[in-house]
Amino acid sequence: MHTVSQLPGRPHPLGSTWDGSGTNFALFAAHAQKVELCLYDEHGVEVARVDIAERDHHVFHCYIPDIGPGQLYGYRVHGAYEPMNGHRFNPNKLLIDPYARAISGDVVWCVEVFGYDLEGEEADLSFSETDSAPYMPKSVVVDMTYDWGNDKPLHIPYNQSVIYELHVKGFSKLNPLIPESLRGTYAGLAHPASIQYLKSLGITAVELMPVHQFVSDGHLIDRGLNNYWGYNTIGFFAPESRYSSSGTNGNQVKEFRDMVKALHAAGIEVILDVVYNHTAEGNEKGPTLSFKGIDNLTYYRLEEENKRYYTDYTGTGNTLNSRMPTVLRFIMDSLRFWIQEMHVDGFRFDLASTLARGLHDVDRLGAFFDIIHQDPIISMVKLIAEPWDLGEGGYQIGKFPPGWAEWNGKYRDLMRRFWKGDHGTLGQFAKRFLGSPDIYMQDYRRPTASINFITAHDGFTLHDLVSYNERHNIANGDNNTDGEAENHSWNCGVEGQTDDDAINALRARQKRNFLATLLLSQGIPMITSGDEMGKTQNGNNNAYCQDNEISWINWQNKDEGLLKFTQDLIKLRLKHPSLRRKEWIVGDRIDSDGLLDIAWFSPSGKIMETADWQEDSSGSIGIFLHGEGIQGKAENGEDILDVHFFLIINAHHDGVTFKLPAAEYALNWSVEISTDESINQKAQFRAESSVEVGGRTLMVLRAG
Repeated sequence: MHTVSQLPGRPHPLGSTWDGSGTNFALFAAHAQKVELCLYDEHGVEVARVDIAERDHHVFHCYIPDIGPGQLYGYRVHGAYEPMNGHRFNPNKLLIDPYARAISGDVVWCVEVFGYDLEGEEADLSFSETDSAPYMPKSVVVDMTYDWGNDKPLHIPYNQSVIYELHVKGFSKLNPLIPESLRGTYAGLAHPASIQYLKSLGITAVELMPVHQFVSDGHLIDRGLNNYWGYNTIGFFAPESRYSSSGTNGNQVKEFRDMVKALHAAGIEVILDVVYNHTAEGNEKGPTLSFKGIDNLTYYRLEEENKRYYTDYTGTGNTLNSRMPTVLRFIMDSLRFWIQEMHVDGFRFDLASTLARGLHDVDRLGAFFDIIHQDPIISMVKLIAEPWDLGEGGYQIGKFPPGWAEWNGKYRDLMRRFWKGDHGTLGQFAKRFLGSPDIYMQDYRRPTASINFITAHDGFTLHDLVSYNERHNIANGDNNTDGEAENHSWNCGVEGQTDDDAINALRARQKRNFLATLLLSQGIPMITSGDEMGKTQNGNNNAYCQDNEISWINWQNKDEGLLKFTQDLIKLRLKHPSLRRKEWIVGDRIDSDGLLDIAWFSPSGKIMETADWQEDSSGSIGIFLHGEGIQGKAENGEDILDVHFFLIINAHHDGVTFKLPAAEYALNWSVEISTDESINQKAQFRAESSVEVGGRTLMVLRAG
């Protein structure tokens, strides 16, 4: 090995920082006794090892002249190996820098990557003397300079947002319009064919499933599977290298930035699905890859009575200890990095309730939220919570602070029940349709606090939701016991039907019903990638390990009719402010023309009364939405006026005759959208006329 001279360097910033002449290395390790920096060549051969001499405030640091971008490195950290006291130092294990801007290579699953010997009942108390370096990914020194040109945050208002949840690989992997070498990569998502599709669809933001460097679980590799979704982070500053088409020695950083820049140029925001609640190291039986070997007692929540064991609010084996100032800083540094250096527009926090936990209970005023609220950078981007975790009291919908939006699981569950035809859901339907005021109309929150969705990455796709009663997850290797046991007859009540054409037509209509409901509800709609074109996973409702055609979008088989329907809905929503209001709709507010802001009608053409809400066996309702007045100027200079809409919703399997409102609401109505394709899309109706609405149908009528 070469002899490398070191200078003292600086304790900050943490990580590796190249200044054009050399690189500063800084690692926080509060309970460590010694830290060694190991340098590797491009073949993974160790070429130098530096015993870091300087230590300030628990940070080991040094400066190595002539070390530059592309340099591979890792750490060996010495200290006590006392699992019962929370210490798991083992210098035989090469460790990833928690602040690495890029990571090259994957974990090779073998006994060497574990800090203990695997044999024996209490094996994790033993000490492994095997070297893990040949089987470990390496951290990479990165040149962080980049020409962003005129790129800047888009700051699209929440009420003008339509979010599209997608997987970087799965979105473009099978797209024949993209060069094969770019498919499934950041460059594939930035390709003109991808951007043209997103623009034609009309969405305003992509929400990327995890793109922080993650680890594929050993048990999946053994089955010939892979961690496809990526909720198993090991590098919170590093773009996932397997989505790079240009190399992994730092090239992935530039490619990610190029992608963001291209999406921004097209007017599309980039939101990251981030996993700050746990890491890929698992519990006491998991591997030693980074945090566990650097400072286990600081980074993880450990059981108070026996620090050998990990507190698990996430179902993954461990929980990051966001109570610790250093760990809080680590999370905030990561968030600021992705905003400032990578120009992302917001974050969706996986299992966000975990981050709010104090000693045990979920504390909505916890330090994590206080810090974000006062941070001048993080507080300015979109912040979306998955408002639950797996611990006691973890279901926290509606309890996140002002400024946060939340995945609204109650919206998803209710809308599924409503369109399945469950009785007693009409009142709840109205609340969810209005943006869930019973949940969010408090603490100065708005309807846009509600992220409405029917499906997400976990669970059935929209097509499968209306096609399967039960999960079909045999391919996952768990004997069909994994994933949610759906088994709720979501498939639109086709039991007893024998006509295949009728069944397929009903399923197609239900897909349109769900999409129409989603895109016409107040709040922020989120579409799962592929739902708009009829994507199927053949009944697999937990495709987390299916990095193959089960999960990837099949562009050759897209449902062009459903796609056009979705495009029209998004265009309608974004054109008319009454369909995406910033403020709450107040039911008893009278507008300047003497009409209610919103009015609910029974099929008889009369405004709903208490008895109508209680007796909702018909599953039918009409909704008058008052236009919001002038919304802009036409090319000829005339004012463009938002119009009144009347929605007729029939979730019952039988048809219904619906009488339209009196002339004071509108003299004439024309069909704008209908989920029943047999309806004449150019049909017009006079006030108080009767409209025949088929079973399980949604119609949008436009005044004038």
